[in-house]
Amino acid sequence: MNYSWNWGILFEAPYAEWLLSGVAWTIGLFAASMVVGFGVGTGIGLMRIAPIRWLRIISGIYVEMFRNVPLLVQIFIWFYVMPELLPSDVGQWLKRDLPMPAFWTSVVAIGFYTAARVAEHIRAGFLAIPAAQMQAALATGLNLRQVYRYVLLPRAFRIVTPALTSEAISVMKNTSLALTIGVLELMAQSRQIESYTFQSFEAFTAGTAIYIALCAAVVFVARHIEARYAIPGMIQSR
Repeated sequence: MNYSWNWGILFEAPYAEWLLSGVAWTIGLFAASMVVGFGVGTGIGLMRIAPIRWLRIISGIYVEMFRNVPLLVQIFIWFYVMPELLPSDVGQWLKRDLPMPAFWTSVVAIGFYTAARVAEHIRAGFLAIPAAQMQAALATGLNLRQVYRYVLLPRAFRIVTPALTSEAISVMKNTSLALTIGVLELMAQSRQIESYTFQSFEAFTAGTAIYIALCAAVVFVARHIEARYAIPGMIQSR
């Protein structure tokens, strides 16, 4: 193969700045999507085990719908279809007036997709808690809301920490799909460097190495949390 290697371009302007910008957008997209995914997912997970039947039905429909439709399709639906289904003023605001519409669309799409998966982990965590613990908590004088907030939910999170670590890594990797609607995250910037320089191997190797480093950082933080808060004998597998 007659290929002219040039690793130095990764440290030249403007390509180094492009990579750093891509990393910043990726981290921002990851953080915002995690907030949406874990926040909504926790709520849906609680609905999945609620004593009220219609809450279980609604949450079950949500999980099946968002978990079984490919994320790329969901991103396209949120970006291209939803503005057309809403009232014209709202649709125009989403497409034209909303700051960084592609970024926030990606946050919503990745967040809601992740929420469906997180909800099932939270549900599994609750089901792993012995029923006697709820009865004991109620016997201390706590009401049902306090039992869920102070006893069951923290324990469920501790049980499913390893599984949630895997979801966090998936969120980091899923941010790369945002390039399809114009978000200049890490993969988009790697492609842009390749297009300008024709150094495809160097550009995508740099992007790959950065993704590995970012995912490793997520794992490091998650394992530190797991080691500190793990409940021996009640850890859900990854």
